Amino acid sequence: MTALPKYDVFQAIADPTRRELLSLLADQDELPVTALSNNFSISRTAVSKHLHVLSDAGLVTERKVGRETRYRLQAAPLQELKDWLSYYERFWDNKLSLLKHLVEADSPDDAAPKGPQKME
Repeated sequence: MTALPKYDVFQAIADPTRRELLSLLADQDELPVTALSNNFSISRTAVSKHLHVLSDAGLVTERKVGRETRYRLQAAPLQELKDWLSYYERFWDNKLSLLKHLVEADSPDDAAPKGPQKME
């Protein structure tokens, strides 16, 4: 049985610093913690802690190269987030289409939906 990660994807990306780290790693094959730290006004230790959260969520992998630790993006866990967001994207697209129909109706009778409607 595989141990569950300490953090899920949603917890990991909740912090703007971690989202920025993911963006930086998306543009590179891999980066050492020192190069990543240069992009922030926080300490290298703080950046390392953020990277550990991302690692625990499965969003980055780390490997030692000599005395240096390098990090690489693992985007596959972001699919869970994409799937969750796509539901809400369809939800809002449907709501906006209905609103458009109501606003563009010529008369109040045109705005009334035809057929049985699901109540929410």
